[in-house]
Amino acid sequence: MTNRFRGFSIDKFSFLFFAFSSIGFITSAQNLSRYVDPYIGTGGHGHTYPGATVPFGMVQLSPDNGTEGWDWCSGYNYGDSTIAGFSHMHLSGTGCGDWCDISVMPNNGLIPDTARNFRVKFSHDNEQAKLGFYSVLLDNGIKVGLTATERCGLHRYQFPDGSKPVISFNLAFGINWDSTTAAKITRVNDSTVVGYRYSQGWAHTQRIYFAARTSVPFSKLYTYKPKRFKDPVTGNLNVQNGALIFENTNGKTIMMKVALSSVSTDKALIALREIHDWNFDAVVHSAAQKWDAEMNKIVVKTSDDRLKRIFYSGLYHTCMAPVLYSDKDGEYKNANGKIIKKKKGQRYTVFSLWDTFRGLNPLFTLTQPARNVDILNSMLEFSDENGLLPVWDLSTYETGCMSGYHAVPVIADAVLKNTPGLDPQRAYAAMRKTAFQKVRGTPDYIKYGYLPQDKGSYSVTITLEYAYDDWCIAQVAKKLGKMEDYKIFMDRGMAYKQLFDKQSGFIRGRNSDGKWVLPFDPYATSTEGKSMYEEGNAWQYTFFVPHDVRGLAMEYGSYDKFVEKLDSLFSVSSAVKGESAPPDVSGLIGQYAHGNEPSHHIAYMYSFVGQPWKTQARIRYIVDSMYHDHPDGYAGNEDCGQMSAWAVWSMMGMYPANPATGQYVFGSPMFDEVTIKLPEMKQMVIKAKNNRKDRPYIQSVTLNGRPYNKSYIDHAVLMQGGTLEFLMGDKPNKHWGNTPESWPSSVN
Repeated sequence: MTNRFRGFSIDKFSFLFFAFSSIGFITSAQNLSRYVDPYIGTGGHGHTYPGATVPFGMVQLSPDNGTEGWDWCSGYNYGDSTIAGFSHMHLSGTGCGDWCDISVMPNNGLIPDTARNFRVKFSHDNEQAKLGFYSVLLDNGIKVGLTATERCGLHRYQFPDGSKPVISFNLAFGINWDSTTAAKITRVNDSTVVGYRYSQGWAHTQRIYFAARTSVPFSKLYTYKPKRFKDPVTGNLNVQNGALIFENTNGKTIMMKVALSSVSTDKALIALREIHDWNFDAVVHSAAQKWDAEMNKIVVKTSDDRLKRIFYSGLYHTCMAPVLYSDKDGEYKNANGKIIKKKKGQRYTVFSLWDTFRGLNPLFTLTQPARNVDILNSMLEFSDENGLLPVWDLSTYETGCMSGYHAVPVIADAVLKNTPGLDPQRAYAAMRKTAFQKVRGTPDYIKYGYLPQDKGSYSVTITLEYAYDDWCIAQVAKKLGKMEDYKIFMDRGMAYKQLFDKQSGFIRGRNSDGKWVLPFDPYATSTEGKSMYEEGNAWQYTFFVPHDVRGLAMEYGSYDKFVEKLDSLFSVSSAVKGESAPPDVSGLIGQYAHGNEPSHHIAYMYSFVGQPWKTQARIRYIVDSMYHDHPDGYAGNEDCGQMSAWAVWSMMGMYPANPATGQYVFGSPMFDEVTIKLPEMKQMVIKAKNNRKDRPYIQSVTLNGRPYNKSYIDHAVLMQGGTLEFLMGDKPNKHWGNTPESWPSSVN
């Protein structure tokens, strides 16, 4: 699926691109980028985009279909056949649609503003996506090429003979929840325009400024104000669109740079300098080199190219969020309208923390050790500016999406791993303040020891997630010697026990009088406020106790009975009940829902109670059944890298089942060999001997040649580098990893 140039005539500029980029790939350490397919996740419910970007870049230059709906949250779905424009900001894999800012579209002549979105047909046969490069031949004969740097996009347009080239700026373009509130485009000279787009959507306050420069002078900037954006109070038309009209181009290719800034148009003009000239192929090559560097951080060996495509496309998606929000000099304007100049580092936004705290953020401690410091400090800066740590930060605005305060486990994990550049005392103060917030059900959770359902919706989910986050705070309090706080937060971390119903065997909702909420159906879920569970049901959420797996197990009376309950999760009916059941509950194996994040740690729970062979079998089956190398390759929303991070970890043979312990629980390694590049020129080599698809079971493990009996490895040990070797087999070894001293940690 990587080579998608079927039917697109390879003209001179395309040939030069291929030749130039191929040289770059040959000179890289490994030709691993060829396994990345940006189309994976663009179909079905994956919600990713195929366009041009660089790792964690502010610009994500990608096509938008002009269709709205849940499966167009990134602006694009592989099942569509029209393009309304190429916008510069996109969200990767989210369940809410927003951004798609600064939409640009080349046209053969001026298109009147007769509809919200003017669209042009295209065929996937005439479309191609590679790392840092996207191209399409539209059905109107215009050839489009796109590439990008961190803050600047580069467009290349070839118009049909005899056409009147026009490049339209549809600043009114928006999808789903997002709509423009004010926009303007202004001519600076015959090749430069500047402007801005303010919008309101998922984030209620969004501002982006841009500067655009063309390689060929335009004769006129035609502007107009769509009447549908008339302010009902003032009567003003606050939204302006524009079109660059070109004369006498004589078939020349027209190129255009578009740079972004969160601060001002003047700063956007400065950002244009990221692309010095009009050498399109050089920008593509530079972007490809940046992606090569990311792919070469983890080198896998296998004869199965399909697995390589899944793995490296997943590793690619782990570099799509969070994204840069500050200018090169560290300056940014936050959602409160304040301009801030960072003394060191960059500011990031797009924190999908309900998803990413589980696997993506722990992965960053391996793959992004330098960038991760800026990411972590961005969360602390958000706390300084908004009073609390972020829940879901978009454009530095708190969207309040999803439950928990999951910046806490991310920051706790970093403090516990002694991450340099992060102030532990500052981090702890922000975590503690967030845990005593006066909103989101927290006061009642503290008062009752759980959130009663009659005091707030999604009460079970919130209780379980607050309890886990509080346990994380306790670990940091202990590290910093704050023992009174340690006791407070450890007690709060046991809140799950208040909601465990021994009779039904499920964690379920209680009211403030202590009585169970009725009626109760463990298969039921809903998007409505009366639901006890957010994006899930009792089957999935009963197992969200990653910090005290053995404590949860003993609520069933024994480890064996707990394993029976785990087994039943994977074998019961996959029916999900409820008139407004969320579509996120997907990728079902029984009631295990891999398409949604609350299930991601569950298959690893067997290892906490001495039956790691069941973890091994489950993980191998999940990877094989839930990840594929085609557009509909994910079982659910990719969610800013978490769906991919799970695959990256699990295919290597481990996963942070409790992401704040620094312990990586073994699963079933998929590759013959994995080399993880670590700081200080170290590397951890993971080998799987006797490895085949029908041999998912670990027979024995050695670390640096010595027998290793733990069913996990500590972060500190992994970071020392060395060789971790698994011997695999077709039958479970029930004697390995079955003694308590070999189990991952649990409170009880």
